[in-house]
Amino acid sequence: MICPDFLEFQDILKKMRVLDDKIVYALNTSLPTESFKSKVNATQACQELYIQIQKGHEERENVIKNCIIATANSVKELKLSKETNPDDFEVLKNLKAEQRKLRLLQTELSVEEVIKEKTTKLFTEKCRSYFKPNNL
Repeated sequence: MICPDFLEFQDILKKMRVLDDKIVYALNTSLPTESFKSKVNATQACQELYIQIQKGHEERENVIKNCIIATANSVKELKLSKETNPDDFEVLKNLKAEQRKLRLLQTELSVEEVIKEKTTKLFTEKCRSYFKPNNL
């Protein structure tokens, strides 16, 4: 579970976003130029790239949502502990840290949406002549 350490969580997300970060490069290397159109199946290349993109988006969204759920549960437990021990400084400190982490995770979900939109837009612009997925 990568959720307890937010910095580790961000590092893992960064690694998972490599394809989205390099989408222009991936599209340029997958699609043929005019002189190579006959040698490369652009439809298949776009379809394979689309599958990779969708898989990456789904995996990252699941990781983020699972961490949000785990952190929300932790916040709930810490709130209960705070109610039973209102003067326990350690519980209060941990509660504040978990609430902060929960907000960061929720922000990460918004960042994921922006990345998804950017990647989808670029993919559509480059591949629309060769491949049209059902859900775009």
